[in-house]
Amino acid sequence: MPLPRPLLSAGSDARRRKPLNLGLQGGGAHGAFTWGVLDALLERADLSFDAVSGASAGAINAVALAAGLLEDGRAGARAKLAAVWGAIAGATPAALLPAVGLPAEAWLGIATRMISPYQFNPFDVDPLRHVLTQTIDFEALRRHSPLQLYVAATDVADGKARLFGTAELSRDVLLASACLPHLRQAVRIGDRHYWDGGYSANPPVLPLVLERAAADTLIVLVDSTEQAQVPTSASEIARRLGALAFNAPLRREIELIERWRALASEGVSLGSRRQRRLRRHRFHLIEAGDATGDLAPASKLYPVWPLLEKLRDLGRAAAAAWLATHAAALGARSTVDLAARFL
Repeated sequence: MPLPRPLLSAGSDARRRKPLNLGLQGGGAHGAFTWGVLDALLERADLSFDAVSGASAGAINAVALAAGLLEDGRAGARAKLAAVWGAIAGATPAALLPAVGLPAEAWLGIATRMISPYQFNPFDVDPLRHVLTQTIDFEALRRHSPLQLYVAATDVADGKARLFGTAELSRDVLLASACLPHLRQAVRIGDRHYWDGGYSANPPVLPLVLERAAADTLIVLVDSTEQAQVPTSASEIARRLGALAFNAPLRREIELIERWRALASEGVSLGSRRQRRLRRHRFHLIEAGDATGDLAPASKLYPVWPLLEKLRDLGRAAAAAWLATHAAALGARSTVDLAARFL
């Protein structure tokens, strides 16, 4: 059987490319910002991708990226990302949108606190299920993915992160990773049930550091990690609480990485392979910042095309600015101090 097209690029140009891991945060419709970042990165012939991790919308972006690369290289990846997000925008039913005349925040409060998805959606109708069925060939990805993928979901029973690797990919795995518990019924895989991966690994970073050959990891964040002013309105408080909750797993992983690095520098043996990977790994960061910081939390839940298009363009601009400043650092040095930034 001939190898998929992206796997055949073993010439001198491929060898000159800088290998990069990607850690993609979730964020519902706000994940369109990451779509824009990926779209801009795919235009760079001097970059290649080794592994991609993601939760929720970040996982959807990761899988769409790999599926498109498998089908038709970089052009295919850009087309696949556009197709997936376009299908998501077109598939959201009116029942999941705020009612006419009802403020989005009020609708979100009702959906979160008063009505269970087992009540308002007893047959578990999920438009994302149809989108994934129509746009992603999971069997082909499991067999020939050009990237190593790590998709995070949260085990409902114990709250632990469950990372699904490339060989385990399926439509249900992605549905589990994007399963917001106040809107969708828990997704059963095997004998376990799962909710959104953003609650436990958002995005997963440790496997990119400890298991992959590429020594550069770019983290793309959708939720704002810092806020200068104390939130006072209901919507501001909800926005900040959501950002804190979905950024907490990443902070825990960064704290662990920095603790291991400190121990290694003090001569504590962590295993020669792990010590080498920890010591040499370089981190980079692109944040949505103001692109999503001023949006209402409820906007994550209804992916209308004008919003997705705007966030895509903002993501492209953010990636272009980052590349203009930091592309030369890839393979040489980190461009973000994780400890200073997050701890």
